[in-house]
Amino acid sequence: MNKEEQERRKKSPVRIRNKKASFEYLFIDTYTAGIVLTGTEIKSIRNGKASLVDAFCVFYKGELWVKGMNISPYFYGSYSNHEAKRDRKLLLTKRELRKLEEDAKQVGFTIVPTLIFIDPHGRAKVDIALAKGKKEFDKRQTLREKQDKREMDRAMKHF
Repeated sequence: MNKEEQERRKKSPVRIRNKKASFEYLFIDTYTAGIVLTGTEIKSIRNGKASLVDAFCVFYKGELWVKGMNISPYFYGSYSNHEAKRDRKLLLTKRELRKLEEDAKQVGFTIVPTLIFIDPHGRAKVDIALAKGKKEFDKRQTLREKQDKREMDRAMKHF
């Protein structure tokens, strides 16, 4: 991911993060995928009514699907409103799909969505990461590093 892409993501009006994922997993590789949405789902995402807390990705018939992602029904939607927790297809190139599927088959690896954002063209995108589960001591180390950084920032603020 280059610097220009990072700037675009920061400027996105919608940034729905999966904070729990960075605590539970060590990210090995990240990808940006398109997501197939229906009708009112994009409107709910633009309103920030989505959650990635229990979401994970799985391969089915050579395609990558995200399960457990919650997009709340659109408030002004009618009978055509969408189902909140349905499975949604992710769009990646064939090369990326093959590489991800091969890597995810290894023991201890999984694919987790980390961020939903709107690109400059108005499309919803999902950042996914090939991740390896952290052990308990790794989680404690992460918390310790986060606390040390916070203390250093406070100390530097006073000078």
